[in-house]
Amino acid sequence: MADLDLTMKVDNASKHFYAIGISYKTADLATRGKFSLSNEQCNSLLLEAKTLGVREILINTTCNRTEIYAYATQPQELIELLCTHSGGEPAVFEALGYQLKNEAAIHHVFCVGTGLDSQILGDFEIIGQLKQGFYRSKKLGLANGFSERMVNAVIQASKRIKTETKISTGATSVSFASVQYIIQHIEDVSTKNILLFGTGKIGRNTCENLIKHTTNDHIVLINRTHEKAKSVAGKFNVLVKEYGDLPAEIRAADVMIVATGAQLPTVGKDIIHTDKPLLILDLSIPSNVHENVKTLDNVTVVNLDTLSQITNKTLKERRKHLPQAEAILEEVENEFLQWLHDRQYAPTLRALKAKLTAQQSADIKARQRKQIVTEEATKVSDQMIQKITGQLANYLKENPTKADDTLAIFQDVFQLDPSHHE
Repeated sequence: MADLDLTMKVDNASKHFYAIGISYKTADLATRGKFSLSNEQCNSLLLEAKTLGVREILINTTCNRTEIYAYATQPQELIELLCTHSGGEPAVFEALGYQLKNEAAIHHVFCVGTGLDSQILGDFEIIGQLKQGFYRSKKLGLANGFSERMVNAVIQASKRIKTETKISTGATSVSFASVQYIIQHIEDVSTKNILLFGTGKIGRNTCENLIKHTTNDHIVLINRTHEKAKSVAGKFNVLVKEYGDLPAEIRAADVMIVATGAQLPTVGKDIIHTDKPLLILDLSIPSNVHENVKTLDNVTVVNLDTLSQITNKTLKERRKHLPQAEAILEEVENEFLQWLHDRQYAPTLRALKAKLTAQQSADIKARQRKQIVTEEATKVSDQMIQKITGQLANYLKENPTKADDTLAIFQDVFQLDPSHHE
């Protein structure tokens, strides 16, 4: 395959595809929390990007990373958007963030979306978060043909890796790892009082895994929005309490799972009054459990990074299946790159078809004046246009090294302007 030209021309400016972000690989939980984006922040970032002329942009924000995938003139444009709409600082991003361009950026999206770049190898929850980012952008008209084809290809690769390899054996997510941690560290967990504070996705998944893997029927759910808590509780058959009951329920709890979507700590030592051991799992980003809670003698706080490190000790078996997963990723990614390569010819092919169609119309009008045009003649003419453009398309695919020269000849002979047909 010839080198890919991923340049997009917008208002006479050349734009390239970039992936910029910050992740668990270089940034700790506190730093990642500052760069995290709420739903409202994601929407405001996208809306500003739209006013700046960005046409293709996706945001992928999880507990382990915050990334932006977009066409831009320079990656700095995307970094500034991220820092403006999050609590992150440009100097911190410069030190700990990363930026990838064109094919390297596409490869990164595939690795992230298939769980091969996850803190817990084979975490397949990430593909759902990528879909969510795509749907958010699509609603605003910021996810078009390129983004849709790329995300669909990543989904295909993810499905194949999950079904054709054993890389997903065992715990495949932070929520599952959380439950395993509770089971391993709390004796007689089925008899303990468990409090779930917040209805974030990880918290909901943890609740579901708790019910699946324990026989505990002492699970209480509290959320700031009572109706939302009731909606979640209906799916899992857990007891819902009012937000005002939080201190009392903490006092009664043996295990507390914090999974709110707040941007600031929601649990501090001022509301924890317990005389017995309490295990708190903080599954939020930014962290929702205040640092001062760690000063309490009978309270143990475990965060996402701790859970991931503990889980990774059990993932040696999975790594044996990594080459097979990478081979599937490469196959699907190459198919997408081939589509992207062939897509480069589309403007010239459309311009040629438009030129031939215009000539056909002029010819038909001339024949109509002479009363010699027939429906059959029009049909034959249409077929001829399709045949010519089809033959050119096939030739370009089969002879990629000659593509540029061939396109230049056709553009010169037929006086084509592909920019009007992108």
